[in-house]
Amino acid sequence: MNQQKILLEPGTLWTKIKKTTELALKSGALKSIPTELEIVEEAGVKFVVRILENINRKKADKEKKDQQAAQTGKEFNPFLPYEEDLFVTDISHTHVCILNKFNVVDHHLLIITRAFAEQESLLTLEDFTAMWACLEEFEGLVFYNGGKLAGASQRHKHLQIVPFAETDIPISPLIKSTKLANSLGTIPEFPFLHTFTTFDSGESAEVTLKKYHTLLENVGIKPLENNIQSGAYNLLITRKWMLIVPRKCEEFEAISVNSLGFAGALLVKNQQQMQLLKDIKPINILSKVAFPKQQN
Repeated sequence: MNQQKILLEPGTLWTKIKKTTELALKSGALKSIPTELEIVEEAGVKFVVRILENINRKKADKEKKDQQAAQTGKEFNPFLPYEEDLFVTDISHTHVCILNKFNVVDHHLLIITRAFAEQESLLTLEDFTAMWACLEEFEGLVFYNGGKLAGASQRHKHLQIVPFAETDIPISPLIKSTKLANSLGTIPEFPFLHTFTTFDSGESAEVTLKKYHTLLENVGIKPLENNIQSGAYNLLITRKWMLIVPRKCEEFEAISVNSLGFAGALLVKNQQQMQLLKDIKPINILSKVAFPKQQN
């Protein structure tokens, strides 16, 4: 039985998110990145493709932090300590919730560990307990970029959650029409290695952890020493399902892909990349950064 105490008071998270967002925008701590949006349809999925209009803002901030790290000889960690103006709430004794400083989607949250843990370490019962505490407060899409090859930009372990109604997640029609065998399933339209499972109503963190390890095992990812993963992967979770995609590289033709790409949401840097994505097709780009589907 999970005895971890939840510090988050039920029914308060959404109000805290809105209040923190308002104050962080005023103080300048929250630096939202504006985008243009296009819909690219393929295989029954309406891929949401955003063009980053001001990626230089995030790039300049990273270069500044890299210079500081070079001078001090210590790698910069934006979560230890985190910016107070981005702090939303305590979740548990092991996790807190903060705003994503460079958000593309409004109310994008980070669920971070209080103590440093590697982003390439496998998720724990404490991680899933904190996740469910947030996901029970509002409907959203949780994702985890398991390692640099999966799109992680920070070493400090953090789950992410964006407000998203189940029906608004672009790949939901594919998930909805797919059948499970022994509680596991694959999406026929996805020609790359992946696996997913579904949740019952009121799923516990303990059961989620077991299903997570089953999915990892199914795609050949194993725990190594100190619970470090044997390979990079993307993880997507809603109140109803969980999907894992192992990764072989971080980008294709300079188009970076993180977990949201496999949910049907992609980012490009300019119109040239947008046209390239349309020419190559979104699913082909996802296939290029993932592994081929195993043949039976």
